[in-house]
Amino acid sequence: MITTLARLLLGVFLLFAGVGHFISLEEFTAQVPPWMPAPEFVVYASGVVEIALGLALIVVRKQRAIVGWVVAAFFVIVFPGNIWQFIEARDAFGLDSDLARGVRLIFQPVLVIWALWCTGAWTAAREAWRARQESA
Repeated sequence: MITTLARLLLGVFLLFAGVGHFISLEEFTAQVPPWMPAPEFVVYASGVVEIALGLALIVVRKQRAIVGWVVAAFFVIVFPGNIWQFIEARDAFGLDSDLARGVRLIFQPVLVIWALWCTGAWTAAREAWRARQESA
């Protein structure tokens, strides 16, 4: 029950964040490192991905663990943008101090753990590992 609520909450969070890419382009563009080509495209594309991942968290049942791994990977992939925002002291989304940007960095791994936990991805991986050990 709690994992279902956590998964749905994460899905809704990703849906809202994804839609936000199209509403607050400037805020999201502030997080794109300068070495990334076509920053506006990156923002729009990542918005589409977040919407798709949010929907997947809400509706996918049979492959939920795979969705968890994909969502976790997405959070890892966007992490360099958050690091860059911290290093360059870029203000966006009310993150206008090093402390606020640093706290955000701390919570990125929490999102990775959340995605793996609420989708049963860790449990599925552990069970698959055990099954391989028993068949070996």
